[in-house]
Amino acid sequence: MTDTLPDAPDTAVLDAALHMIEVWNRLSADKQATLLQRFGTQENALAALVTTQLLTPAQT
Repeated sequence: MTDTLPDAPDTAVLDAALHMIEVWNRLSADKQATLLQRFGTQENALAALVTTQLLTPAQT
């Protein structure tokens, strides 16, 4: 095993995932419940949030 820095795309995905976890934690219980109902699990809901974040152009 070698010690290397992650590639830029990997870092972007990790940063987006961490950001979405922060967003999830700020959501109201009702909004979390709605997302859980739609996506089945917290992991799936977070994946959807991350995907949306990565596919949506950054707003300036």
